[in-house]
Amino acid sequence: MAFGARDIKESIIVLISLAFGGIIGELLDIESFLERLGDALKKRTSSNAATFTQGFMAASLLFCVGPMAITGAIEDGIKGTYNILLTKSIMDGISSVVLSASLGIGVIFSSLTVLGYQGILTVLASILGNVLPESSVNCITVAGGLMIIGIGINLLGIGKIKVGNLLPGLLIGGVLGAIL
Repeated sequence: MAFGARDIKESIIVLISLAFGGIIGELLDIESFLERLGDALKKRTSSNAATFTQGFMAASLLFCVGPMAITGAIEDGIKGTYNILLTKSIMDGISSVVLSASLGIGVIFSSLTVLGYQGILTVLASILGNVLPESSVNCITVAGGLMIIGIGINLLGIGKIKVGNLLPGLLIGGVLGAIL
């Protein structure tokens, strides 16, 4: 398969969207908000697990930014088919068991963020319908895939990437993909 001009343009859009999304995310301090949310859930459940917040954040980000979360919700909203989301939910279920074994009960509470995030995406996709161009979906999906790599780096302890702060990059990628 050849790598064409369209692919190069979408790659540049993804890099730009993640860069600007990271700046916006840093200004909004989304990562700290997610940590505070995880800490609040930990306190509310009276959990004393040391990795509660880490498990909540890692699972929330992993399950929300993946390509299947994005394309599945969009396909469900536009076409009314849920095959991708069903497959994703099975994979997320298996992943959550593994993550829970190492990061604890906080992983379970990521279901709240997944429900909200995928629900909002599905509703937006049903409203926008066929107005959303394929290039937008591609840019959002690739940006989400790159963010998953960042989550992996964090989980492996190789480095610390504030993946939560990159979340605005998904929206920027979608908008730039539609405009350009």
